Amino acid sequence: MIRVVLADDQALVRMGLRVLIDREADLALVGEAADGHETLELVRRAKPDVVLLDIRMPGPDGLRVLRAITEDPDLGGTRVVIVTTFETDEYVLTAVRNGASGFVLKDAEPAELIRAVRAAAAGDALLSPSVTRRLVELVGRRLPGSASEPSMEMLTGREREIVAWVATGRSNDEIAAELFISPATVRTHVGRAMLKLSARDRAQLVVFAVRAGLTIPNA
Repeated sequence: MIRVVLADDQALVRMGLRVLIDREADLALVGEAADGHETLELVRRAKPDVVLLDIRMPGPDGLRVLRAITEDPDLGGTRVVIVTTFETDEYVLTAVRNGASGFVLKDAEPAELIRAVRAAAAGDALLSPSVTRRLVELVGRRLPGSASEPSMEMLTGREREIVAWVATGRSNDEIAAELFISPATVRTHVGRAMLKLSARDRAQLVVFAVRAGLTIPNA
């Protein structure tokens, strides 16, 4: 069972998300919060698998709450999916840099949100297609490179290929279908690439792939 916390200052939004979660047999809502302070207290107490987190909330905003969660060693098993109406450059970049495992817009299809929760709980990440495109466009232009950034030469040819597919925003299942291999094989390659590159999550793989200029073979 995937344990979920909802954090949004709008009661109507929380109600809608609650209905979505309650419909899924493998998801369980363990708490709701309406501001940043309540969210941190609830997450530290409940230690959920996934937090659905709004950006603009009273108290510490969602981005500060995200950073507090990802930097807390006691919350190493908790993943954060940003759910917001805002898709500005600053929010996308900051959320990815601070360790978000997903970024979904509130006007997305309900199935996309549920997929993001399951992907985050499984250690993957899901960025909505529009967010992935924006990240790919911005990362090389807005985020300065680092001399200490890991080299893609550390990866095998197959791992580089998989990471290039990850940068397109596709899920493990979608990549597996494209390459005619099993999702478990994709997951293994992604995991090894993350370990070699010291990437915290799938979103950071996108950053590394774009900076390295990785492209899908024959694309």
